[in-house]
Amino acid sequence: MKMWIVLVLVAFAAGASAQSCSCETMKWATCDDAPCACNILTGDNNRQPLNCTSLIPKCWLMKAEMYRAKKGLDTRTGGKPVESAFVDNDGIYDPECQSDGKFKARQCNNTEECWCVNSAGVRRTDKGDKTLVCEKLVETHWLRLQLTHKALTTPLKAAELKDAIADAINRRYTNFDRKLVDNVEYDADSRLIVVDVKKAKGERQTELANMAYYMEKDVKTSPLFKNPNKFAPVIGGQTLEMENILVYYVDEDPPTFTMKNLSAGIIAVIVVVVLAVVAGLLVLFFARKRQNQKYNKAQQREMDPM
Repeated sequence: MKMWIVLVLVAFAAGASAQSCSCETMKWATCDDAPCACNILTGDNNRQPLNCTSLIPKCWLMKAEMYRAKKGLDTRTGGKPVESAFVDNDGIYDPECQSDGKFKARQCNNTEECWCVNSAGVRRTDKGDKTLVCEKLVETHWLRLQLTHKALTTPLKAAELKDAIADAINRRYTNFDRKLVDNVEYDADSRLIVVDVKKAKGERQTELANMAYYMEKDVKTSPLFKNPNKFAPVIGGQTLEMENILVYYVDEDPPTFTMKNLSAGIIAVIVVVVLAVVAGLLVLFFARKRQNQKYNKAQQREMDPM
């Protein structure tokens, strides 16, 4: 009898151990027991070990998404704070990552075309060829999150919004420092919440991009967490369900985009505007010249009898 009890206890302990070995911050992770270790596929036979006690680096997540997309597996669907802020217009690509999960400064997406990125993996230069040199990985120190929430039954208490947003970010994204939520503005008519998340220039401990990427997934598609809940602050007893998000990135150094890669349509508009301005200046010049000529002739006629 005692032997049966021991066997049952051992089996129960083994089962509990198996259940406890999981990755709460990455739903696609595969975990092994004894000891518990989790990883994610980022390529054929390429398993990236994960630290599931924190948010997974964005670079590894993008590689995993690209791999899953190639294999036909589930992935996803579907006002600037300062003049130097920019959005991610290129979308997902297959990035090159450093050993700690940070992006390499130069990305080429397995092509002959390359560009420089910031610490969020977002392109911050024009595209070039393989000779392009990216001197360093420029840090993103400021995010502006433009969130649109679904309609509510009663108006929001705007004065409580900042604390509610900061608390929700802290709880949802593995104890993200709520003090980094610098400012929150609200436009009730458009249901728009603008959240500025900032860290000091030179600070390298906090990865703003990881939090923003998880939030984008929460709002736009489905969570990356194992828990299916989404980012949903609670204010005055009301849960804010988000329906859209746009992220602006502000780097420690401004981006270096030029006009050479603008689309033909934009260039055509710029050319038309410039030509219109030049034509207007020419018309003004000749009109003034004719006016001066008439004045000189009239003055000469008045002086002739003298």
